[in-house]
Amino acid sequence: MDLSTLAFMVLAAGSAGAVAYALMFNTISNEKKAGRRLETVKRAETDRNLVQAKRDRAAEVAKRRKTIQESLKELEARQKDRDRATTRPPLKLQLRQAGIEMTMQRFYLYSGLCGFLLAVVLLVAGAPLLAIPGAAVAGVFGFPRWFVAWARKRRIRAFLDEFPNALDVIVRAVKSGLPLNDAVRMIASEAREPVRAEFRRMVEAQQLGFPISEAAMRMTETMPCPEANFFGIVIQIQNQAGGNLSEALGNLSHVLRERKKMKAKVQALSMEAKASAAIIGALPVVVAVLVYFTSPSYIRPLFTTDIGNLVLGVSAVWMGIGVFVMRQMMNFEV
Repeated sequence: MDLSTLAFMVLAAGSAGAVAYALMFNTISNEKKAGRRLETVKRAETDRNLVQAKRDRAAEVAKRRKTIQESLKELEARQKDRDRATTRPPLKLQLRQAGIEMTMQRFYLYSGLCGFLLAVVLLVAGAPLLAIPGAAVAGVFGFPRWFVAWARKRRIRAFLDEFPNALDVIVRAVKSGLPLNDAVRMIASEAREPVRAEFRRMVEAQQLGFPISEAAMRMTETMPCPEANFFGIVIQIQNQAGGNLSEALGNLSHVLRERKKMKAKVQALSMEAKASAAIIGALPVVVAVLVYFTSPSYIRPLFTTDIGNLVLGVSAVWMGIGVFVMRQMMNFEV
């Protein structure tokens, strides 16, 4: 094959390739554009998926935050109602909070009997006739209600001493795999009083159809203390929003123990002031008794004359006001 033929074949092949490229140029260009558009669409779809995932996560977080806020608002509204019933509860509820199983009729009967006995004792002791009605009123309305308030505070202190231990038992039971209901039943059967009685009421409320969160929130009705309210709030939030229950109850137990330590520390620091107040409050009575034994004729007019009785009454009122002010100055809420 000569060079001219070879050159002709090369030129013919080049011409055919050029013609084919010219004819296929639009098709190749369109395919490239389509490929670029497809890649752009895929990247846009990926970006949209990422943005949608971020939006979904943000919406889920916002929804959960809104649920928790609504739960807290509902709990706050319920807590306000409970606070009104806790700060000034009716007498029937005070008897339940003090752990006194007694009907109102029997309580009023005992109150009347107490007032009658106190009036008789003062009458036999030779007290002035004007003091008899006051003693009867104090015996009917004062001493029985004071005893109920004392028993109520004593029961709350006993509950706070045992409650952190009960929470620790619940935490260990939940961590070991037991359901919360079984842990509550265990406390209701094995804990010390009055924790056992309060958790038994929770079990009874569940048997009546109340959920455990509502049963926990009802504990403050018979145990009016912030610690029981904290427990109910933790159970309520965990029931509605989820979360690690054992960790939440463990933190609550730690907080309650720290509150107890702080109360003990405040009590120790204020003991000197309490001793001084007790000495100042008892000093007039002690001096009056000593003067009565050493010089009875000097102090007897305070008890035998109307003016002396008036002086004693006014002095008692002022001493009561002073003791009340000192008591308020030494009491600290922790």
